[in-house]
Amino acid sequence: MILTGKTILITGASSGIGYCLTKALAAEKCNLAILSRKKNVLDNIAAELKDYGSNIIPLQCDVRNKEEIKSAIQIVRRKFGEIDIAILNSGVSGRSKVENFKSTEAENTFGVNVLGLIYCVEELLPNFIIEKKGMIVGVSSLADGRGFPKSGFYCASKAAVTKFLESLRVELKKYNVKVITVKPGFVKTPMTDKNDFNMPFLMPPERAAQIILNGVKKEKRLIQFPFPTVLGAKL
Repeated sequence: MILTGKTILITGASSGIGYCLTKALAAEKCNLAILSRKKNVLDNIAAELKDYGSNIIPLQCDVRNKEEIKSAIQIVRRKFGEIDIAILNSGVSGRSKVENFKSTEAENTFGVNVLGLIYCVEELLPNFIIEKKGMIVGVSSLADGRGFPKSGFYCASKAAVTKFLESLRVELKKYNVKVITVKPGFVKTPMTDKNDFNMPFLMPPERAAQIILNGVKKEKRLIQFPFPTVLGAKL
């Protein structure tokens, strides 16, 4: 797939993988809509990348809020027309002990990781189905395979994302809408910087973004990396 000229929406674009994807796609001369809760950071990114030759719209959006998602996507459509690819990358993580168990942490984790992605899909699907084209790239995790200590909410949320995307892929095939599941291992981002445990095969976000970008170009059904972590997760 040639990405030049495509209109691409990226959530969670202010840091980590989202920022690196934004930078890589700007070099591909795409029309980019970058979403995050941090509008000032997005504005700085748009200014930083203005000489790359891409059109970039920075939009403040909390994916937990359906109305903010709807408004942001309407702005993108007015500016660029139909969205070709949506990279749904927003995510949060947290570690908690059972001794400090709080459902509010689950609400926040599932609100961003699961419902935020679902709200975006809800807004995108009608047009994708009518046009019989489009691509949804959902970022899950290799942590979706089992529940790890102190990370139950995160692992459960990513398992939900993976299963939802699998189901979506099957149903959307007849409409020629592609669904890609991205399952990274450990990537050095502000999210993983908070971890207090060893993270084997920790990868720089620039490398992760390039792997994702290559997979999107090839329209791969599943993008998972790095290989040793993929193998370890299977075992």
